[in-house]
Parts: sequence; C-alpha cells; structure tokens
Amino acid sequence: MRVVFLAPNYPPEMQQYTRGLAEVGAEVYGVGDGPREGLPPHVKRCLTGYLQVPRIMDEDDVEARVLRWLGGRSVDRVLSNWEPLVILAARIRDRLQMPGMSADVVRGFRDKELMKARARAAGLRVPRSRRVRTEAEIWAAAEEIGYPLVLKPIAGAGSADTYRCDDAAALKAAIKATRGVTEASCEEYITGEEFTYDTVSIDGTPVYENVAHYLPKPIEARSNQWISPVIITVRDMKQPKLQPGLKLGRDILKALGMQDGFTHMEWFLTPKGEAVFGEIGCRPGGAHLVDQMNYTSDIDLFREWARVACYRKFEANPARKYNVGIVFKRAQGEGRISRITGLGDWMRMAGPWVVEEKLLRPGTPRRNWKNTLLSDGHVVVRHPDWDEAYRLSFAAATGIKLYAE
Repeated sequence: MRVVFLAPNYPPEMQQYTRGLAEVGAEVYGVGDGPREGLPPHVKRCLTGYLQVPRIMDEDDVEARVLRWLGGRSVDRVLSNWEPLVILAARIRDRLQMPGMSADVVRGFRDKELMKARARAAGLRVPRSRRVRTEAEIWAAAEEIGYPLVLKPIAGAGSADTYRCDDAAALKAAIKATRGVTEASCEEYITGEEFTYDTVSIDGTPVYENVAHYLPKPIEARSNQWISPVIITVRDMKQPKLQPGLKLGRDILKALGMQDGFTHMEWFLTPKGEAVFGEIGCRPGGAHLVDQMNYTSDIDLFREWARVACYRKFEANPARKYNVGIVFKRAQGEGRISRITGLGDWMRMAGPWVVEEKLLRPGTPRRNWKNTLLSDGHVVVRHPDWDEAYRLSFAAATGIKLYAE
C-alpha cells in the first residue's frame, strides 16, 4: 500500500496520522514545504519518501510537482487530513484516476454554501443563508435573513473570522473586520446548544461515531477573552436528546457523498428539540478532539483512520467508556506567562481522572487567543459519569488561572 500524504508534519497532529499510516503497513510518501532535514526523527522514520515543495498551499504548483515526482510510479492513495489541503488531495486523485472522493464531492465538504445547498436539496434542516462577495451583497442578505445572523468565510475553519451580528451596527463592524475575506456566508443565527458529530466512515457508513458538547458555543468563546472554552465528549450517545443530531449527521454523510475517512460536523439543538445542520468537513476535528475521542474509548483513532483509509477496515472496539472534557485556558494580561494559580488544588481534587495537563509554563510568550482555540494550554479530564466530568471540567475553567506580564 503506497500512500501520498500531504503535510505529514504540520499542523503537529498530522504527525500522528503519519505514524498511523506507517503502523498499518503503508509506504508513506510525504509532501510538505519544510525541508526533510527539519522533520522530527519520529516523522522521518515513518516516511518512505518525501517531496519538499515551495508552497504547500499553491495547489496548481503542488499538483504538477507531485505528478512529476511520481514519474509514473503507481500509488494507491492520496490523502490529507488538513482542511486547506483536502481539495488538493482530491485533485491529484482525479488526475491519477485513483480511489477516493472526487474534487467535486470534496468541495461539498469545504464550501459552506455548497454544502448547505446539497443538504437543503436532500430535505435536511440548514440555516437560511446566502453566499456574499461584496458589502452590498452582505447588506442585501442581512435584509433577507434578518438579525441575529452570522458572517463567516466560505472556506474557513475553527470559527476564525466568524461573527455574530445582532444588529446593523454589529454587522458593520464585522464587515470591517473581515475585509480580507474574499467570499463569505451570511446565515441565520441558530439559538440553542451546539454539538459535534464526528465519524470514521467506510463508504459513507460510520464505523465510529462521536458527539461532543461545546460549552459555550464556539462563536461565543471566540468573542470573550475571559471565557475558558470547554468541550466534553458524550459517553452515552443513546440518550433521546441526541438522536435528532445523530440522524441528521448520518443523513448529511449520504447527501454529500462521503466515502472513507474522518468527518467533523457541527450541529445545533434548538430549545424545541430540532437538530439544525451547521457545517461539516471531510477531515478530523482539530484542537485535540481526536485525542479526546481516543480517551473516550481507550483506542487509537490515528491508526484506525489509517486502516480505514488504506484497507477499509476498522478493528478497534468503539465502546465508549468515559465523558472526556478538555478545558482551554487564556492568560490574563499580555507578554509572557508569569504565574499559574489553582492548578495544584485542581489536580489534587480531580486525582486519577486527570489525563493531560499541558499549560504554558512561566516564561513562555502567551498566545493570541483570537487566532487559536488552543490558547495558553489545556487540561483534560475524564469520568464515566457525565455530571462528574462536567463538574471537574468547570472546576478547571473557573479555578485555574494564568497570568502574563
């Protein structure tokens, strides 16, 4: 099994997928814009070959270079798990007439208006929305959709450049803040709770499913620096509350033509119990969500994804053992982290249920909280009981504090 894997080293979690491919016996041919000698040893060991390209985001150039590099050699898969490169991987597959989703299908997982149009055509509930490219189109869409509304990039990820607008003044400010976005989606704001629906699928049928609860909704967490965002995976997915979202997610996979691999979807549950589609990508969730899923079931989804992608087999036990909470912390102040308070008390209280503590240490420059959900580090805790996982997660959110100066 010969696999071309785009971006095997960056973002850092891609290193785990590279490992997974090697562990299931694939010959991995990596493509990236960093030098081979700069790759970590554990990544180098997993690669059979490596092509350095000038700019990994230059789709036309990378496609041409990969085809020349292969030089007629046969490969079995061309894969990427990084959102900006999924269409490029599909384009190369199309050129080589290989198995896997076509570029047209993958665009339905990348273009937020196209995905909603395809879901709408299948009779599924999606927010009212319009594709907008100019300020005039934004104002016209707002007039049609009404407030509150959301303005976000057509091909964005991770709530970047996403704004809730409750009135014309807020929309005017959002337009100014998104001047660099060439194409956007203006859509109805959905009131209610927000969840993920994540899968590893074979031929569009989930062999592993996950639901995680955003606390609060990402658009709110992105708007308030004082919030410590919490995400908790749900152990009991048979509870009636979640069934509309699970059905919606499975129907979305069919409507968009999913085949093999990861998907990461976001959906809303309204106060009336209606599930409303948010968006979906044909790639894994970021911000350590796959780590949470691994802790939920005590499995290795990096390796199981690779097995699915290469051999269309899933061998792990998908049973869910824990609710797993991740808490992202944001330091107060600017500059370098100077001190951390409350961590020791929380660690003693949570005891054996803590599975990760990766906060930035004093002396480390704090991160821009608007640019990354990872913020200034995180803690992860798990527990079989939802209420206890929730309590421990929010004890970290309120009790641990980082300071910068």
